[in-house]
Amino acid sequence: MKLSIFGLGYVGTVTSACFARDGHEVIGVDINPQKVALLNDGKSPIVEDEIGDMVMENVRAGRLRATDDMRDAIMNTDISLICVGTPSNGNGSLSLHSVIGVCRSLAQFLRQKKNYHLIVLRSTVLPGTVNRMILPLIEQESGKKLCNGFGLCFNPEFLREGTSVKDFYAPPFTLIGARDRSTAEKAQELYKHLDAPVYLTNIEVAETVKYASNAYHALKITFANEMGTYCKALGIDSHQVMEIFATDTKLNVSKAYLKPGFAFGGSCLPKDLRALLHEAKMHDVQLPVLQAILPSNELHLQRAVETITSLRKKKVGLLGLSFKAGTDDLRESPLVRLTETLLGKGYELKIYDRDVLLARLTGANKEYIEKEIPHLSCLLHKSLDDVINFAEVLIVGNNNPEFTRILERRRPEQIVIDLVRILPNDNVSQSNYMGICW
Repeated sequence: MKLSIFGLGYVGTVTSACFARDGHEVIGVDINPQKVALLNDGKSPIVEDEIGDMVMENVRAGRLRATDDMRDAIMNTDISLICVGTPSNGNGSLSLHSVIGVCRSLAQFLRQKKNYHLIVLRSTVLPGTVNRMILPLIEQESGKKLCNGFGLCFNPEFLREGTSVKDFYAPPFTLIGARDRSTAEKAQELYKHLDAPVYLTNIEVAETVKYASNAYHALKITFANEMGTYCKALGIDSHQVMEIFATDTKLNVSKAYLKPGFAFGGSCLPKDLRALLHEAKMHDVQLPVLQAILPSNELHLQRAVETITSLRKKKVGLLGLSFKAGTDDLRESPLVRLTETLLGKGYELKIYDRDVLLARLTGANKEYIEKEIPHLSCLLHKSLDDVINFAEVLIVGNNNPEFTRILERRRPEQIVIDLVRILPNDNVSQSNYMGICW
C-alpha cells in the first residue's frame, strides 16, 4: 500500500518509519526543507531509540522518502495520514492552523485525482472537529463528496515519547472513527498485523476517547503527586503506598467506576475523603485535585435536580434509594439527598426500594434517616407497580435488576431518567428516556 504522511514531527516521523518497516511505500510530507533533506539522507528528524536506524534502513530500501511537493505525494499514494501538530493558542484554545492548511491543500489536489483516496486524521482534535470543519472543507475544496472520490476517518495515535516504536507495535487498542464501515475497514487494513483489539466507532466517539485518555493520564499523575505530597507530610513511603495501590486491578486500576452516571455516596467515600483533606490541612498541605472531588460530586447532584425540574412534572417515582443495589445502607446516599431536595421544592414523591425495610434500619443507618428524612415511611411503597402507576417521571436510582424492564412497564408519556445507565445501549434513542451525563 502507498502512503503519504503529512507532518514530519514526532508522530509523523514515527508513523512513517513504522509503516515503511511494515512494507508500505511511504512518502513523508513537510514544508520544512531541513526535515525533508534529513529524511532523504537517511536521518531521522527526531531523536529516539530505534527510529534513526529504522529511517536509514527504509530509505536505503526505497520504501521511505520525503518531499515538500504535496501534489507529488497525493497523486502517488492511496492513503494520506495527517499527523501535524495542534498546539495551544495563547488563550488555551486549540490551534487548527496546520490541520486546516494541510486539509485545504490536500483537497485541492484531490480535485485533480481520479482514483479514490483515503484521508486518515491522526492529529488530536476536539470532538466534532472532523464533521463540522474538516469534512465540509475537503468537500468544498475538492468538489467531491464523502465516499464518492475520497474517504475520511479519525485514527488517533497513542504514542509516548521514548517508547513510541513499542507503543506502535503493541498498542492497547486501535481506534478508528468513521461515518461508514467501508472507510473504517480500509483504514483497519493498515493495522491488520498488530495483535491488539480494533474498535470501529463514530468519529465523535473516537475524537473524545483521545481527550478522555489524555485527561485521565494527567489526572492519574496529579493524583499520585498529591498522595505523595500527603504521604511526605506524614512521613509515609509514598512509592510503597502507590505500588500496593496499583496491584488492585479489580477496583483501583480497572474500568470499575468509570461509567458516567450519578453522584457517589455511601458510608466510606465521602467521609474518608473529608478526613484525608482535614488531615492534610492540619499539616498545611494543599491538595487541589482531591479538594475538588466533593464540590464536583455536589455539582453532579445539582445537575440531576435541574434535569428533573426542567421537565415541569410534579409527580416523581424514585426507583432505588440506597446508594447501591443489594444494600439498605442509606448513609450519605445521593438519592436521599435528591429526595430531600425535591421534597423541599414541593414535588410529590413515591419511592420503591425492596432492600430498604424500615423495620430493619438500625444504628447509624436509622439515625441518618431520622435526621435526613424523618417521614420516609410515608414515601416508601412495597409495590413497584404502585410507583410506576403514580409517577409522571420515573428515576432509576440504582442498578437493581428489577428495573431493567422499566421501559416495557412504563406508559408511553412517562419520562424515565436513568441515573445508572442500567439498560443496554440500544435503548438510548428511545423517546422520553435519558440520563444526566449520557
